[in-house]
Amino acid sequence: MNRVPLADHFERLYGGRPRVFRAPGRVNLIGEHTDYNDGYVMPAAIGFSAFVAIGPRTDGKLVICSEEFSGQVEFDFAHLPGQRTGSWCDYILGVAVVLAQHGIKPDGVNLLVHGEVPMGAGLSSSAAIEVASALAFLSRTNTTLPLPEIARLCRQAENSFVGARVGIMDQFVSCTGKAGHAILLDCRHLTYELAPVPEGIQLVVCNTMVKHDLATGTYNIRRAECEEGVQYFAKWDPQVHALRDVSIDLLHQHASELPPTILKRCSHVVYEDQRTMDAAQAFRQGDLKRMGQLMRESHCSLRDLYEVSCSELDAMVESAQGLPGFIGGRMTGGGFGGCTVNLVEQQHAQQFAAQISARFNRLTGIPPQIYICSAEDGAQELTNRI
Repeated sequence: MNRVPLADHFERLYGGRPRVFRAPGRVNLIGEHTDYNDGYVMPAAIGFSAFVAIGPRTDGKLVICSEEFSGQVEFDFAHLPGQRTGSWCDYILGVAVVLAQHGIKPDGVNLLVHGEVPMGAGLSSSAAIEVASALAFLSRTNTTLPLPEIARLCRQAENSFVGARVGIMDQFVSCTGKAGHAILLDCRHLTYELAPVPEGIQLVVCNTMVKHDLATGTYNIRRAECEEGVQYFAKWDPQVHALRDVSIDLLHQHASELPPTILKRCSHVVYEDQRTMDAAQAFRQGDLKRMGQLMRESHCSLRDLYEVSCSELDAMVESAQGLPGFIGGRMTGGGFGGCTVNLVEQQHAQQFAAQISARFNRLTGIPPQIYICSAEDGAQELTNRI
């Protein structure tokens, strides 16, 4: 049965025609766990989005309904909670709280949300709903902000309200994605350049169906380990303020002086930054063989040095090897489950999807979900499409 269009559903719930905003999820081609180290990443927005329909209220309340979760939640804009509630609405609520802290507060709104981005798959369903919600809230206050600033505020909501110490990548690409392109983003300066996805190449995202939750401890532990590494390197070189500032030479020079675990974490980040810049150059030159090699190296580093892979992700990466049209693949997202991303020749994409699904199912007993994707545009208001 077809889903009722979101604007029509909103009108049935609340009355009145809403404005509707969409923001996409993302897949990161390379540059994992480098964003919160002020490094480089190369994500692309994908064709799975979060949608937020918004209309006014006159009683100062924030009322939220979801097409995916039952029940209605209600808050008073004058007394928003100071920390996460543990509810499905926390990402939206966090954005409302952060905007209010910056003096951006509607008189009252009704929200209806719909999410397409698979949750817990490492495709950033959280950033998609944050960005769509931010655009919706801003529309009710007639406030216009630059997209990078919207990304910063959404990250602040996830850091300070939800409690996941994520970097800026997910929110930034959800705001600024461009169809047909990945984005090489400098996460310190928030400068970026477009990296065209070579013609005839499809992004095939393979969901292991193993869930993860970045708001729980392991992700934050990895970030703390990186910060510990920075403290060591800053003693040897005062110019080091983040792992982005550590050169490969400096890493090698002091490798024997670092605790083994900290050395592994730092090694991954330092080399992953270099791989990401090399990958952007490979894309520009159309050197897909080099790009595939870099993706393979990235996965091995995430598995062995950063230790955020899992048996199912490793099985999915191995299941891709040797299939027709396969160029390269790796785990994508925070880790401990979720998805791999694969570059596949377009004419082989359907066959690749069927074959990797069968291989993975034989290895693990888990039927995966396979998504054939393209790089898509970032967040926007919709007028008559939903």
